This record gives sequence, C-alpha cells and structure tokens, in this order.
Amino acid sequence: MQSYNRTFQLTIEDVDLIEEALRARGRELCKMRRALSDEDLAGIEAIRVIEQDQRNGEELLGRLHDQKIFYRPKTSTYVSG
Repeated sequence: MQSYNRTFQLTIEDVDLIEEALRARGRELCKMRRALSDEDLAGIEAIRVIEQDQRNGEELLGRLHDQKIFYRPKTSTYVSG
C-alpha cells in the first residue's frame, strides 16, 4: 500500500504563489456567491457549496500562516511597522 509523502521542499516563492492562488480563488468564489440569490432553491445548494469551499480555502491559508516563522531581531529592540 502506498503512503503519503510527508516531506515537502517548497521555497518561499512557492508558498507565496500558493497563497496568492488561494486568495484569487477566494475572490472568484466571492463573485460567484454574490451572483446567486438566497431565494432560489437551486441557488441555496450552490451557495452552501461555495461557502464551504471558501471556508476550506481560508482555513488552508490560516494553516500556512501558522507554520511561518517571522523574523524578529534578537540583539536589538523590535519596532514594528
């Protein structure tokens, strides 16, 4: 039986590309959601599917964000912005 590859070698640029693709997909889903009416019975099921897809994409973006290690200088005082 085959097993999953648990080791990935992605560059920062690869992760940026993935994040941008997820954001673009989210924008497209938002446009699709706005085009549908809440009163149409067929549209209600489509809305449910679109909203679930949006939620999945946002959760994936969140997991990617949580795995990042952000730079913070150790020798000097950190000033954000």
